[in-house]
Amino acid sequence: MYLLGLDIGSSSVKAAIVDARSGHSLGIAHAPAVEMDIQAPQPGWAEQSPGDWWQHCGTAVRAVLQKTAVPADQVAAIGLSYQMHGLVTLDANGAVLRPAIIWCDSRAVELGEMAFQALGETYCLEHFLNSPGNFTASKLKWVKEQEPELFERIRYFMLPGDYIAYKMTGEPATTISGLSEGILWDFQNNQPATSLLEHLGISKTLMPPLVPAFGDQGKLTASAAEMLGLKPGIPVTYRAGDQPNNAVALNVLEPGEVAATGGTSGVVYGVLDKPVYDPLNRVNSFAHVNHRAAAPRIGVLLCINGAGIQYSWMRNKMTGKALPYPEMEQLAAATQPGADGLRIIPFGNGAERMLGNKTMGAQIINLEFNRHQQGHLFRAALEGIAFSFVYGMQVFHELGLNVGTIRVGNDNLFQSAIFSSTIAQLMDARIEVLETTGAVGAAVAAGVGIGIYGNPADGLGRLKQVRVYEPDASSANLKPIFADWSVHLEKMISR
Repeated sequence: MYLLGLDIGSSSVKAAIVDARSGHSLGIAHAPAVEMDIQAPQPGWAEQSPGDWWQHCGTAVRAVLQKTAVPADQVAAIGLSYQMHGLVTLDANGAVLRPAIIWCDSRAVELGEMAFQALGETYCLEHFLNSPGNFTASKLKWVKEQEPELFERIRYFMLPGDYIAYKMTGEPATTISGLSEGILWDFQNNQPATSLLEHLGISKTLMPPLVPAFGDQGKLTASAAEMLGLKPGIPVTYRAGDQPNNAVALNVLEPGEVAATGGTSGVVYGVLDKPVYDPLNRVNSFAHVNHRAAAPRIGVLLCINGAGIQYSWMRNKMTGKALPYPEMEQLAAATQPGADGLRIIPFGNGAERMLGNKTMGAQIINLEFNRHQQGHLFRAALEGIAFSFVYGMQVFHELGLNVGTIRVGNDNLFQSAIFSSTIAQLMDARIEVLETTGAVGAAVAAGVGIGIYGNPADGLGRLKQVRVYEPDASSANLKPIFADWSVHLEKMISR
């Protein structure tokens, strides 16, 4: 018996097959071969065709079935992970009305801020745990205002994962976790955010019916099965946004547990057992996949835009050639912590939410041409990104989440011992590096949805641990370096 997981991102669709008995991944495939295009008809816009996602799902599923030689009729359930905060609009016949407005589109910022002020900041934070901001609800309001004729034809609005599930099953549906990521869930009243919808002039009848994140969400239709190369009737039994799902993939489900990723941007996602919000909006709070009103599970999400993109920029622009990352790590490791006084502020990838939505730009500080070499630059870069993670995680402490263990995937920045150990020392936290991916997590979670596992931990508890970083006495040497870096950052913030 096998489980299929799909991770629908903005760059590619990944498919994974997991052996239900062992919980081990048998193989992963992705499509397309190059990154998907993001269309920007106007500055600040970001759109993709939902039909392209669906086509790439078919390519990826067929590829992973071929790669693993798993018989199509042995797939028992399907789980979905998807890019968060997007907006897909369908008409009464289920046809897509316009390109999807995806997560990095900023056209609705002003509309979200207007709703935040009109409903009241305290009201929004207490009920929705966030400002309406630039999330799905505000994007739908933009469509209503700017494309009124199209808006009148909308039968359902959906998140990207809801759309893929609809294409698979023919049944429109969404989840509490999904609605919360669109700022469409009222935590105080345990219901959809009708007050926000009414303020925006949007009928709640446009919202698909609710289904649980884990459980039978519909079965594969004959046409969908033919397109994917599977058999009809396979149940879709799990869906979640990519960051909650990444936490699931790392077995982060209970209060006090924390997951992190260090790709182009950095994300830290921690779980608390009560609805919490940050009055300064430096982090976002959403319903985690196992949230229930009687047993709250709130995922607190910290996003750092200037993370791996800064290190890849340095690799491509400042080395004369694209050095392999392991070679960069060796050069950095030959340099002492603190990089001989060199400091790098990595925030050069747009506005940083944790810094009050300021666009800081990156800075190299204390550079001396006669003293600093490549290794110093690489070390200062890794330390600067690690310091930004630690700086941001201070918000977690303010909200009552004490970080003792951080679970991460074996990819991107966390493959660097310098980066990982710097965070471990300064946070006084254990970092566990696990062999998993979002698509694998979605597949295992699908097994929960059909009862193969009693809970996600049953399947995910068997994850392979690649390495562990433990805090030790060297943290005393890093603290003054981090303090000095923080002084430079705060001077920039105060300008």
